[in-house]
Amino acid sequence: MKIERVLANNPGPFTGPGTNTWILDDGSGHVVVIDPGPIDPVHADTIVSRIGARRVEAVLVTHSHADHAPLANSLASFLGVAAVGNAPGPGFSPDRMVGEGDSVRVGALDVVIVYTPGHADDHLCFLAGRALFTGDHIMGGSSVMVERMAPYLASLERLRGLDLDRMYPGHGDEIGEPAPVIDWYLAHRRQRHEEIRKAIMAGAKNVDDIVETVYAQVDSNLYPLAAHSVRAHLGLLLAEGRIALSDDDYVISPQSSPK
Repeated sequence: MKIERVLANNPGPFTGPGTNTWILDDGSGHVVVIDPGPIDPVHADTIVSRIGARRVEAVLVTHSHADHAPLANSLASFLGVAAVGNAPGPGFSPDRMVGEGDSVRVGALDVVIVYTPGHADDHLCFLAGRALFTGDHIMGGSSVMVERMAPYLASLERLRGLDLDRMYPGHGDEIGEPAPVIDWYLAHRRQRHEEIRKAIMAGAKNVDDIVETVYAQVDSNLYPLAAHSVRAHLGLLLAEGRIALSDDDYVISPQSSPK
């Protein structure tokens, strides 16, 4: 098995150096393209050039966010293969929709679908042997924005049960020791959960208050992403019965811990 990275030209505060497009070769010249990224003719030409004469089986999309998916349909059409993902999204409509336990055949290799909602409801990881392509579920060198916290934590626990050798994220460098990174992600989220609860106990009344308290050491340019994750934590705290949340003005009050 051979894995190559083609970096999209979309660097920024939310994407790091850019989106990683991965070309996975089963070792005999059968390949899939994973996360082709935003529409960019130069990036598309680079992907096609890197594929060369090899046989392409599919274009896979971890999730339908704008930095991962929009090039998928046109690239798949050009290559004469299906664009594969979990659900439609802005600029992306999968030719084949897949979910937990499905697989895509790549020559002698089965790429198994692992459904990992949390960062996005349609998020998938792709398991090839002991290599996992993680999209934005786990990134190289940073935590991620989370839309729904309970499914995200459950998805991380799901990955803990896999026998992994390496992870290939949607942003940042490949990860050579998956287990401690997954453990760090879980510990980080649990720590944030308690920090947010404590900020509420100390008087924080809305999302902005919490962001400014809990993320005081973070670049303020990242506060909009932090706010998404705070809302996800609030949703879980609400489900746990540990806070009360007003729908109209985001006023928050602590509740007694459930017995």
